[in-house]
Amino acid sequence: MRIILKKMVNLPHHLAIIPDGNRRWAKEKGLPISRGHQEGLENLKKLASFIFSLKIPILTVWGFSTENWERTKKEIYYLMKIFRQAIDIYLEEAIQKKIRLIHLGRKDRIDQKLREKIIEAEVVTQKFTERFLCFALDYGGRDEIIRAIRKIGDPNHIDEKKFSQLLDTSQLPYPNPDLIIRTGKEKRLSGFMLWQSNYAELYFCDKYFPDFDEKELKKALDDYQRRRRRFGQ
Repeated sequence: MRIILKKMVNLPHHLAIIPDGNRRWAKEKGLPISRGHQEGLENLKKLASFIFSLKIPILTVWGFSTENWERTKKEIYYLMKIFRQAIDIYLEEAIQKKIRLIHLGRKDRIDQKLREKIIEAEVVTQKFTERFLCFALDYGGRDEIIRAIRKIGDPNHIDEKKFSQLLDTSQLPYPNPDLIIRTGKEKRLSGFMLWQSNYAELYFCDKYFPDFDEKELKKALDDYQRRRRRFGQ
């Protein structure tokens, strides 16, 4: 059953999600960690479809952080596997629905097969300009800023606008998220989009991501619609 917002105004142009809690969801149910990640992926597919149906043009999802390399080799292997599967499954739908896929983060440390699939997905969807799905893999806000600094030529000619053009989100019409949602009980950004989140509205949900459904997303959007954004004014 589709959930329709009462007011189709004042929705974010750029919605970002930190889908936390897949592992804890699985552990509390006595299931393998891999099952939690799989359920999280299935839920993301449903949410993405719902989000784009609301005419929200940009969705960014953090899938794997620069710190996640500290997890077990077994879990990392499985995550890379489902990321590859996700691209295979979603690319066809993205082409059909004219959604541009953009990778945020480093490409040099992920496995070659995944890297090749990411590059292919970015190339074949780069002509689309109305809807964007950004997936942050091997991404960290500090790492992104450091990589951007390394691209600076003459520091005397840099300003905020020019620096923003050196970040991973430079290809987006709205690079800065209006609303960042984090699931899974934690109430912090953990370095996510440090530069871009300067004036983002934050929403934290105690539910683990596999249980964060359209109803919970509606609550977050309803809350966002009631806020008055001043941008420091």
